[in-house]
Amino acid sequence: MRARPITPERAVEEVCGRIAGAPREMWRRVAVDGPPAAEPWVLADALVGPLRAAGRDVVRVSARDFLRPASLRYEFGREDPDVFYDQWLDVGGLVREVLGPLEPGGSGKVLPSLWDSELDRATRARYTAVLPGGVVLLDGALLLGRGLPLDLVVHLTLSPGALARRTPDEDAWTLPAFARYEREMEPLRAADVVLKMDDPRHPALVESV
Repeated sequence: MRARPITPERAVEEVCGRIAGAPREMWRRVAVDGPPAAEPWVLADALVGPLRAAGRDVVRVSARDFLRPASLRYEFGREDPDVFYDQWLDVGGLVREVLGPLEPGGSGKVLPSLWDSELDRATRARYTAVLPGGVVLLDGALLLGRGLPLDLVVHLTLSPGALARRTPDEDAWTLPAFARYEREMEPLRAADVVLKMDDPRHPALVESV
């Protein structure tokens, strides 16, 4: 694999082109996957405007709004990297409320958020209809390998050194989970688009050679 330097604006164009090129009548479920240090929500947010300008309805969803209740996340302590990896995300809720309704023949009605992890209670969000040809943009970490029905995955990768430097000290306990993800899921090969984000001002598109 090789990394081709591009501008942040060009990175948005590359991803937007991949999404907007799908048939107009099809819903698209797109994930921007990466550790918090890579700020996947920034790229997901940046895609909204260009996709709407291209005539696509867009609904933004964050995996952090589909975490399991604290009683389940912290059952074995607050800093267990394996529990963080395996059990924090409410995969069933995310599929049921967001991704499943956009299967062919689905209702097209999605719930943008399910659980407020800071208040540890349901968000009471309302369902929203995704227009035909519309896009759900999901950002989050450790999304591959969970059986999520996604149409396109963009993975933001960091070198181990950059990941450690850009992860706050209080979250350093999560680093073994991201190392495990690299070993087990091989996101550089599994994702449809890979962007190297050691310096977010100077991303690089990772390509097979």
